[in-house]
Amino acid sequence: MHTHTHFVKKTAGRLGFSYCGITRAHKLEEDAVRLEKWLQKGMHGRMQYMENYFDLRIDPSKLVPGARTVITLLLNYYPAQEQQPEAPKISKYARGRDYHEVIREKLKELIAEMQGHIGEIQGRGFVDSAPVLERTWAQKSGLGWIGKNGNLITKQSGSFYFIATLITDLELEYDDPFVKDYCGTCTKCIDACPTEAILPDKVIDGSKCISYFTIELKEMIIPDAMKGRFDNWMFGCDTCQDVCPWNRFSKPYDETSFAPIPEILNLSTKEWELMTEESFKTIFKHSPLKRTKWKGIQRNLKFISGA
Repeated sequence: MHTHTHFVKKTAGRLGFSYCGITRAHKLEEDAVRLEKWLQKGMHGRMQYMENYFDLRIDPSKLVPGARTVITLLLNYYPAQEQQPEAPKISKYARGRDYHEVIREKLKELIAEMQGHIGEIQGRGFVDSAPVLERTWAQKSGLGWIGKNGNLITKQSGSFYFIATLITDLELEYDDPFVKDYCGTCTKCIDACPTEAILPDKVIDGSKCISYFTIELKEMIIPDAMKGRFDNWMFGCDTCQDVCPWNRFSKPYDETSFAPIPEILNLSTKEWELMTEESFKTIFKHSPLKRTKWKGIQRNLKFISGA
């Protein structure tokens, strides 16, 4: 078991993952209660998909029959370059190639290497588009704690990480959970949130979050109550991470796929407004920005400019 565990962690590192934590697969009873309350309060807004597959979210054996182990992997996306100060703001995670594509390739490779080295194992990899409570698994596998802003925070290098989860029927050595909470009395993220989406007790009202309005909301109208509160964010929002003291330890990523698309760093508001749908589709073909589509970007631009 020790040699298998060592192989998994070593291979994850070679594939570019910054951290790899391992824990026993089990049903997440506490999270089930918390998630149910959150959904009942409507904090997921129009994100109906959050209500789907409830059983799958809390029970890894429903995703991988005979699941014994949950492996959590973190991939750094903290950028080396910033956008032009006047440019409409785009969340750091969305400035390069779509992370789903990048991480799926790495997970496939990891599973293939495990099968080649260890033998016949079953495993499925997930990157935030599947019903997996990845931050809980990350904390249970010793990688960090969940901050007041709902993000997983690592003590060594902050929170600018993608989280990937690999559920497998292979038994491995398990890491100790991360039990301490190093947020202490700090409330910087709560105080800085432009739309007051961060509530006490690590509850995030998703229906108030700028990321929700600029990415997830499919309607073409953003509520008037949010006028003047977006702080020039056109796609996503990093405010609660930017102000977090733990992110002073963030270091730029090594993953070349996350190199920023030049337009994201340099285009002015005017240039974004003049972009045709055809150009948008070409430039952002492999970018997370395609999720909100050209129409969504134009809607967001109008909203933040007060038009």
